[in-house]
Amino acid sequence: MYKIDSQKAEEFICHEEILDTLEYAQSKSQDKELIRSIIEKARLCKGLSHREAAVLLECNDPELVEEIYRLAREIKQKFYGNRIVMFAPLYLSNYCVNSCTYCPYHVKNKTIARKKLTQEDIRREVIALQDMGHKRLALEAGEDPIHNPIEYILESIKTIYSIKHKNGAIRRVNVNIAATTVENYRRLHEAGIGTYILFQETYHKENYEKLHPRGPKSNYAYHTEAMDRAMQGGIDDVGIGVLFGLNTYRYDFVGLLMHAEHLEATYGVGPHTISVPRICSADDIDASTFENAISDEIFQKIVAVIRISVPYTGMIISTRESQRSREKVLALGVSQISGGSRTSVGGYATEELPEENSAQFDVSDHRSLDEIVAWLLKLGYIPSFCTACYREGRTGDRFMSLVKTGQIANCCAPNALMTLQEYLCDYASPETRRLAEDMIRKQMEEIPNPAIRKRALENLERIAEGKRDFRF
Repeated sequence: MYKIDSQKAEEFICHEEILDTLEYAQSKSQDKELIRSIIEKARLCKGLSHREAAVLLECNDPELVEEIYRLAREIKQKFYGNRIVMFAPLYLSNYCVNSCTYCPYHVKNKTIARKKLTQEDIRREVIALQDMGHKRLALEAGEDPIHNPIEYILESIKTIYSIKHKNGAIRRVNVNIAATTVENYRRLHEAGIGTYILFQETYHKENYEKLHPRGPKSNYAYHTEAMDRAMQGGIDDVGIGVLFGLNTYRYDFVGLLMHAEHLEATYGVGPHTISVPRICSADDIDASTFENAISDEIFQKIVAVIRISVPYTGMIISTRESQRSREKVLALGVSQISGGSRTSVGGYATEELPEENSAQFDVSDHRSLDEIVAWLLKLGYIPSFCTACYREGRTGDRFMSLVKTGQIANCCAPNALMTLQEYLCDYASPETRRLAEDMIRKQMEEIPNPAIRKRALENLERIAEGKRDFRF
């Protein structure tokens, strides 16, 4: 039985409800009147149900699909403007006791170089990231209670926050580690993490168990209920996602939205972010063997329908995707991207030899952070290094209430511009600096509140003089 506010995985992600939803969506895929009515509902920016979203995903009428894309662009602009938040992953360890069939970290892989960063290694990695200009990290680690206990993760977070190098500082550490206990989530919260991120991989229980034959991650219910425990542990910013290609995309699309609905119904706040990675090759993993891999066209439609279904939720895309693919989905809904990423353990401070490869997946976008910043500026976006909301206590329902009322715009635009000013003063190439200066000058004129605009202009001058870390 489907129970949206249940804390049992098989009730809030109900297999029968997903199958019924998919059957309904298929039967209504040619109903233009219904599809138009759903689009009109989405235009109110209050979101859509998983069933309504599934109908839009099934729509193949070119005119209606273009209308969906147009609305996705409008909603993206309404809530996020032209800001794109920048971050980088930091891999602490690839030791893992799980046997995930799609990940090279799996315990049976004897070819991958197993590595774990010491605290001094972490210091070198963080300085390298700071020298690029990064302010926000996503910590990654395999699941291994011996090599990667929670104490190691907590010590690493403390080390990262303590490192100040020149004008560099990591201001927000998001954490992507295996499902754990309420007590451990409480400890992560007390350590000052930003968002807790965990991908479901697939919501199809039977396929999930086939893909995770052994190890702690094989427990479908424990993994799927992780966000409930995180919320109970005080973490009110959580990020969900699936790995498209492991299962049929329709099924996981519906499951993803049901998970978002469950969090909203149970805790009063949905996911802070939704990630949309696609399966890709790495070490002993060949992505071409996964029969459910999706095309760029389907991927773009998924992003667009997610954007109009959960308008208040950030969307993340990584360097798994190519420059071309990332450019297409930026306009349709993505609000955060990684830049200059390394998916190997210790990959920022040193260049790995091929035989020492410890990467989790192959990177498709190899450009440096500065190249990506310049690219975004040329496309008309503001690369944002802002971390203000978390540091000002604007998380969970407090953040969502500001977004839903539109008040967040009074903070986001000036904060994005001030952090961009920091980047161009400390790290940007001459070409990127020129592009950024033009963008800042134009966008400052767009800030509607004269008092905020005046204060932001004063802060820009103080940043140019060497001061740092201003925020609204």
